Amino acid sequence: MRPDLQLALIGYGLAGRVFHAPLIQHTPGLALHSIVSSQRDTLLRSFSDVHVRTTAQQVLDDPAIDAVVIATPNEQHAPLAIAALAAGKHVLVDKPFALDVAEAETVLAAARAAGRIATVFQNRRFDADFLTLQSLLASGTLGEVAECHAHFDRYRPQVRDRWREQAGPGSGLWYDLGPHLLDQMLVLFGWPQAIGADLAVQREGGSGVDYFHAVLHYPRHRAIVHAGSLVAAPTPHFAVHGSEGSWVKHGMDVQEAQLRRGVAPGAPGWGIDPRHGELLRCDAQDNVKRTTVDNLPGDYRRLYAQFAAAMHGEGEPTVSAQQALQLMQLLEAGMQSAREGRRVVLG
Repeated sequence: MRPDLQLALIGYGLAGRVFHAPLIQHTPGLALHSIVSSQRDTLLRSFSDVHVRTTAQQVLDDPAIDAVVIATPNEQHAPLAIAALAAGKHVLVDKPFALDVAEAETVLAAARAAGRIATVFQNRRFDADFLTLQSLLASGTLGEVAECHAHFDRYRPQVRDRWREQAGPGSGLWYDLGPHLLDQMLVLFGWPQAIGADLAVQREGGSGVDYFHAVLHYPRHRAIVHAGSLVAAPTPHFAVHGSEGSWVKHGMDVQEAQLRRGVAPGAPGWGIDPRHGELLRCDAQDNVKRTTVDNLPGDYRRLYAQFAAAMHGEGEPTVSAQQALQLMQLLEAGMQSAREGRRVVLG
């Protein structure tokens, strides 16, 4: 039996504390070796078998560490990834991969030079409802897709004092939620022909983007991704319409809520979304037939398991270098579209 791969986590804010630490600890074959954070006393009370470090350089210099997970503010992603790769570590970066395409290309060049893996944490590829949608499309249940709507709406009227909600490099919803929704559309449909995006600041006292609406143009269908911060009414998370029917799903995947409550990944009920989607079909008389579609189980640990396998040379990470770069290109094109008020044609 081979020893566990040793991972260091840089950053212990929301992403590090809620997502990465518990997922690493509950993925077979991985061990959480070190955490880099200023919250030393808190971490020492919470972990008995994890090294607490105060600087990133301490884990980069540690030969026991196989890989580094970067869960810091977005502007630090690329510099830390490049430094970790230069130190001979594999790297998994929380989304977004970088601030722009140029940074992403630099990180990937550093990975090639080091002969190490650099990938991005796109955990929502393993949402229960997204896996279910993938299955429906693969089976042809919906026929030829005409429209795919993906919403990530919230009601948060008060601007909170945190970097994600302020104006600054890599802040705002386009860089926070945009990578989730855009990545899902790229997985489902591939590279679009064009993008038209609207980014806005809607909340009183806000300075970071808190609303976006983007349309991805494909030869015959459209994929619409949307997020708002002032949406009190429940909206479908997914609504997909095709030549054979529609599938509508309300509610978000349960794994984030489970992690916030302290549920251990893999515990009974883990990743089981009870809010099933609904398949709607019309007959010749326009009568609608509704059928419940059970969700497939979700499991964010699959991303970490694939990362572990890739480090052992047994397959590829969930997100390839090309996919990481394409997402950055799409984020940049969306910003250009919003800035110039026009649809941007993609090469």
